[in-house]
Amino acid sequence: MAKVETDMLHGPLLGKIVMFALPYAATGILQQLFNSVNVFVVGRFDSSHAMAAVGATTFLINLIINLFLGVSVGANAVIANNIGRRDPQAVHRAVSTTAALSLIGGAILLVVGLLVATPLLRLLGTPADVIHDSALYLNICFLGAPFFMVYNFGAAIFRSKGDTRTPLYILAVAGVINVVVSMVTVIVFHMSVAGVACAYFVSNMFSAVVITTLLWREKGEFRVRLRQIRIYRKELGDILSIGLPAGLQATVFSFSNVFVQSSINKFGYAAIAGASLSITFDTYCYYVLTAFCATAITFTGQNYGAGQVDRCRRIFRLCFLLGGASIFTANMVFVLFGPPIASVFTTDPQVVHYCTSRIYVALAFQWIATSYEIPAACMRGLGKSLAPALLTIFGTCFIRLGWIFLVLPHWYGYEHLMLCYPISWVITGVLVSSVYVAASRKAYRLLAP
Repeated sequence: MAKVETDMLHGPLLGKIVMFALPYAATGILQQLFNSVNVFVVGRFDSSHAMAAVGATTFLINLIINLFLGVSVGANAVIANNIGRRDPQAVHRAVSTTAALSLIGGAILLVVGLLVATPLLRLLGTPADVIHDSALYLNICFLGAPFFMVYNFGAAIFRSKGDTRTPLYILAVAGVINVVVSMVTVIVFHMSVAGVACAYFVSNMFSAVVITTLLWREKGEFRVRLRQIRIYRKELGDILSIGLPAGLQATVFSFSNVFVQSSINKFGYAAIAGASLSITFDTYCYYVLTAFCATAITFTGQNYGAGQVDRCRRIFRLCFLLGGASIFTANMVFVLFGPPIASVFTTDPQVVHYCTSRIYVALAFQWIATSYEIPAACMRGLGKSLAPALLTIFGTCFIRLGWIFLVLPHWYGYEHLMLCYPISWVITGVLVSSVYVAASRKAYRLLAP
């Protein structure tokens, strides 16, 4: 395979940041395509109830997996920092620890997911006409959880050394597999939600096998062999000190969204399906911003490890501007063309109505999240993960819960519920940006001669 790593420590930054972020964004979008294809296939070739059954699982899946994906963020930052320090032994130990964590995390995710999925669906008040299919979809998806974890931790290893193209190529092929299996199982064999869940399982298995094979063929400190996989205490501590707060933030964030989902459920199957479709569009847009967050973590991690403060400052400015402009553009595409795009996925006018209502109230202002996501990413690249996590938990989670329990009962309505998103983004942005300024100044002073 041709060398595709990015030299983050030398030369102009703008082009390198863009070339690193674009494949990462495309990878995330392809990953989201797994869910979009599932929604499209069951919405077009089965029923709106089946579409709602898949949509009702989105928040629960995110709630359970986000803690482990946060740990992969920590692995990315630690490996990148050790690369910047030019310490190949530390890089190897971090890679080995990351591989071990992927196996352990996948096993835990499998067991926990199968145990809690159905009870949580009942707890959320999922409508009786969709809960059976939702539970079936979740159980099949969680059977593939170990493959999902292996791929994502493996992708973190590749990205830490500046290679975002390899994960993209793998996901591109996996996406095609997902589409083919979904269409065959639903249209030909009439398997409904079980069919699209099986497609998700197969595509994740393919991704895991390929990325494991590539890591086995790597050279030097990035090579992963099963007999050499072990956990190193220092590297584990470093990874968890960054990854656990990030994962906890994402988990609590998803937990607050579970309450949002519970409130949506009260409006019926059309609201569930419409909100699910709009959230799918949200996720596409957010992956654009997430790409620049991952870029900020990796570039900052390497350059801070190398003691290059001026480059760290430029990385923040470029990622903030590029990330903000990119997600704003993506948001406006869905705002302008929301109804016709929604109509591609479903012919139910009620579902389209709820989808577009959420787009106009929530997705239109999603770009505000740049104000806390990029500063938080740069802080994680500096090894500071707890503060942005706690502030984001407060700003996004507690504000949304307060809105649901204190405001919504007195100002009831689907659109009024959706207002919890932009309000929480504004408050979180002010908090995290303020702390970033102080934390970065302190971190950079420590490197001063």
